Amino acid sequence: MFNNEDQINEMNFAECQKTDNGNYLCEIDFTKVTTISGFWSEKVYVVTKDYEIKGYVFMPKTGKKNRVLSDILNSKKRFVAIKDAEIADRRYPDRKIELTDFIQINLDSIVLIRPIKEH
Repeated sequence: MFNNEDQINEMNFAECQKTDNGNYLCEIDFTKVTTISGFWSEKVYVVTKDYEIKGYVFMPKTGKKNRVLSDILNSKKRFVAIKDAEIADRRYPDRKIELTDFIQINLDSIVLIRPIKEH
């Protein structure tokens, strides 16, 4: 949620709508950004039944950085967006790791998600 016109104008990667209370609600196209001012990014490791995925998740800087994953998992949204994803197939470990700019994962398919410490 944004309430500053300058923040909105900077975001050529988002579509924003003004809400009834004067704030802006924005849908962000994460394929068009590498770093986002006003957002926390966190490198994560995700395991589903069939895949292991490493990449970055983003959340607005509205709370504490250490709550990024909790906020994602407890949101009403059913999908999590992951940028710069590395996807390994658990069923076929000899397959080449797939790289993609952006994927969305249904939260119900996640078996494990944890932060990756970057050095």
